[in-house]
Amino acid sequence: MNSTVNYIKEWQQALQLEILHLKKYGSTKYLVSNGHLLTSDGSFTYYFETSSSIKIPIGSIIRLEWGGIKQDGRVLSSEGKSIIIAFERSLGDLIGEAFLYHDPWELLEQLITRLDEIKRSKKKRLRIKRLMDPSMPQKHPVNEKQSSVKELYARSKFNPVTFVWGPPGTGKTYTLARTVANHYFQDKNILVLSHSNQAVDVLMAEISTFIKKKDRFHEGDVLRYGSQIGDSLAIHDDIVTGQLLGKHEPDLMKEKEQLAEEKRLLKQDLAGSFSKRDTNHLIELEKKLAKVLEKIRQKEMLLVKEAKIIGMTLAKAASDETVYQKEYDLIILDEASMAYVPQVAFAAALSKHIIVCGDFKQLPPIASARDSLVKLWLKEDIFHRAGVAQSVEEGELHPHLFLLKEQRRMHPEISAFTNRVVYNNFVGDHESVLTSRDSIRSAEPFANQAAALVDTSFSGEYCMTERTSHSRMNPWQLLLSFQLIHESYVGGARSIGYVAPYRAQANLMEKLLDDLYSQERQTADIIAATVHRFQGSERDVMIFDTVDSYPQNRAGMLLTGRESERLINVAITRTKGKFVHVCDTSFVNKHVYRSKTLRQLVDHQIQNGQMVARKDIGKWVKLQHPRLQWMHARKLDNLLADIDSSKQEIIVAVPDFKNLSEEWKLILMKRDPEVKLTIISGNRNPEIFTDYFICMPVSFSFIIIDGHVVWLGLPVESNNRVQPPFVAARLDSPIIAEEILSQFKKMNNLKERPNFRVFLFFYSINIP
Repeated sequence: MNSTVNYIKEWQQALQLEILHLKKYGSTKYLVSNGHLLTSDGSFTYYFETSSSIKIPIGSIIRLEWGGIKQDGRVLSSEGKSIIIAFERSLGDLIGEAFLYHDPWELLEQLITRLDEIKRSKKKRLRIKRLMDPSMPQKHPVNEKQSSVKELYARSKFNPVTFVWGPPGTGKTYTLARTVANHYFQDKNILVLSHSNQAVDVLMAEISTFIKKKDRFHEGDVLRYGSQIGDSLAIHDDIVTGQLLGKHEPDLMKEKEQLAEEKRLLKQDLAGSFSKRDTNHLIELEKKLAKVLEKIRQKEMLLVKEAKIIGMTLAKAASDETVYQKEYDLIILDEASMAYVPQVAFAAALSKHIIVCGDFKQLPPIASARDSLVKLWLKEDIFHRAGVAQSVEEGELHPHLFLLKEQRRMHPEISAFTNRVVYNNFVGDHESVLTSRDSIRSAEPFANQAAALVDTSFSGEYCMTERTSHSRMNPWQLLLSFQLIHESYVGGARSIGYVAPYRAQANLMEKLLDDLYSQERQTADIIAATVHRFQGSERDVMIFDTVDSYPQNRAGMLLTGRESERLINVAITRTKGKFVHVCDTSFVNKHVYRSKTLRQLVDHQIQNGQMVARKDIGKWVKLQHPRLQWMHARKLDNLLADIDSSKQEIIVAVPDFKNLSEEWKLILMKRDPEVKLTIISGNRNPEIFTDYFICMPVSFSFIIIDGHVVWLGLPVESNNRVQPPFVAARLDSPIIAEEILSQFKKMNNLKERPNFRVFLFFYSINIP
């Protein structure tokens, strides 16, 4: 067994390795432009414009890169579409365009410092020892008939460490909030922490609501501390530091707002033209505002010292001495499965008792460095590292693990898989979910069905790797998924999530939604993202697009690797009433082992009659969107109309251009002579005159007309791995047309060439 000091040394080494990685390969990149030197008095201060609004905390260390030059700097101001940075050396008077890199590695350095302080305290080291080796006997009284709230209160009162396993929808927020309130009623000091601001907001709102309901709320006792406060606390302004100061220190807060507005307007002027007077005025404003912010900070510190329940993020707690120098009776750490083990240890050292709550069946912490220590301590959660999760895998609950075992989120048709396969039958359904999700279940698509598997087998070979990131995307499944979103929205759903394992596919859906569904998104919560963004949230309808298909020769690690069970679990358990899985089952059956969660999900859905076969597309597609239509691929009337009305260019991609049918030769040759024809294929057909020919292998057929009309599935006879019924999709979207064409190198250069017959040979493998 490792000693606590050895643990701390290894944690510090792991954190340092992660810091070095972030400094060298920082991934958060912003484009800045129109850089002007403001002052050169002691340090060199520069003003930059940004293409979009960015928020980087004042004082943060950044790296600026342009040309071959790299220079570290410190942020002095960041709001709106501009940023002011101080450097130790001159970069010249003007910088046209540069990249700014920022990663929060300073937060990790602060955590290293906190761990140094813990080393010197025997009391704090003992608290960490109990966290890492929870083998001490239980001290709480056992009463099998008591409620979850009463049991958790008893555990957290008598035991130094209580692990809470809170699977999705099992009432984690409800239970934690009431446990906190009951400790507060006993005059205890409680610190509420979480990995994310959103989780802190939700839990603090629930705590405040419950205490008010009991008519025991005293202003100042409950405090949400931090700068990034979300909408969930809009009706709880009596617990937010900024709002409380606005009430009790109105003149100070008004002065801050006036200075901030004056600075904003002055920075707008600076964007147009620079003058010595305006520059000096801006520097003076920054100094005045800094003094006001320091006064506000002093007032905030008084609020923190007097509060009984304080809520904030883990990062904030480790960087604010007002917080970490205080002693608490109880720490609540929510979303602990996403926190680094050293962060959890830091939290445990602050108090006599800690509740560590999370779900080790969901996504683990995220770290970037590739090192054994980073993998051990920063890429796995506390439940595994403390040995609590291992007991579950052996079929037992650890003595210090408290399970919330009834889920109230998902319809039983959805939860049946996760309850059995992921949670090993430890979790069951509350009786309410059988009827509470009926309205969602009964709506389209797939009315009266809570779970469905839309099978895309033998629809074509559409899975490709994005040219720059190598992340996978699948335009056919993208359009099917958009159709499902459309059917859901028209059917009444206003809470819809689209989740994909690959960022390229999620980004492509975001662009498609922005193009086709901008109005609808103003009145509905429709989000497309990778799984990480959805953890901690829920949607009425979830569409899970697994993307993987032919011509890929293996399933991606995201769906079959070590963390695939967690990823798939999150994708499913966000859902309340309708879960739709879009998947090429023929690909999964061939390339995914039966022991993998994805294969088990497909098998489960097929065995339970949830599969919607390819031939059924004409039955479930009921509501055609004006800019996305589905039709039989043999009926070419609409395509011919598009070709007849074409004004500029027709681009045709076919896997085998040489064996194109006579019908298609005639269609292409009958176009308007002024309309250019570009062919993308692995081989040429000398019988067809083309303006441009790009010799590149493509795995699926598509046609793009005048840069905005996209046809997928045509010519059908040139498509690979296609079986009846033959289906084509017509999409009117210049954004998606451009995204598809961007996967073929030098396409943009072609459009600038003169209008005569050219055969171009670009030997490039786009589809591995």
